[in-house]
Amino acid sequence: MNKEALIPMLGVVTDVRVDTPDVKTFRVNALEGGKCFEHLPGQCAMLSIPGVGEAMFSITSSPTNKEFMEFSIKKCGCLTNWLHQMDVGQQITIRGPYGNGFPVETELKGQDLIFIAGGIGLAPLRSVINYVRDNRANYGKIDIVYGSRSKDDLVDYPEIVDHWCQEAGINVHLTIDREQEGWDGHVGFVPNYVTELGFNPEGKVLVCGPPIMIKFVLQALDKLGFDRKQVFTTMELRMKCGVGKCGRCNIGNKYVCKDGPVFRFDQLGELPDEY
Repeated sequence: MNKEALIPMLGVVTDVRVDTPDVKTFRVNALEGGKCFEHLPGQCAMLSIPGVGEAMFSITSSPTNKEFMEFSIKKCGCLTNWLHQMDVGQQITIRGPYGNGFPVETELKGQDLIFIAGGIGLAPLRSVINYVRDNRANYGKIDIVYGSRSKDDLVDYPEIVDHWCQEAGINVHLTIDREQEGWDGHVGFVPNYVTELGFNPEGKVLVCGPPIMIKFVLQALDKLGFDRKQVFTTMELRMKCGVGKCGRCNIGNKYVCKDGPVFRFDQLGELPDEY
């Protein structure tokens, strides 16, 4: 890890987008403009408000975006409540990047890709999806399965509809948990929808969402014939210090912050059932 990743730098919030009632996306620039640092799809950064606290968040913008970085943050505690009060022009400390990324230039390259997300779980995958879109010739067919409790809880919905759904070779499958007035799309839970779609067990799968969703998605993929070596996830929610010092992300002989947060599921299968 680059030692500079330990040194906080000042960033400035240049845009705030309200995605859902409890999710906002913050655009952050370096004080002199541009990105604070380079990163890989799936890597994280530590955001801090001095005197309040700090926490690790996935970088949701693609590395191919050279103008700014984005973070989609769900309001769920003291620090995130403070972050949700930020306005354009406010300064924040940021350091990183931390962890590994999704293997976009090795194991995923040349493959058909299936992205499966639930709720805020789309945020870490958005960086990969847009990276693949910007390097389209290096990848095969793309399927995106995304679900949430309601239409109002779908993160990045305008981008999904206006951009992802309009591109050749990308199939977007949206679902919500229960029927809602004004929604004429699929209704049902993500794991059941994966089974209904009946994907051929080819290519690679990237999954992110609530643990219970991931559990049943894996069962659905098993029934469809996918091998655990084909399936990747990210566990950035377990990351604390980011540098392997606090030990709070330890699982067996792995540290999520140093060995992850991106893992294949066959790698996780070798670890104690703690995650």
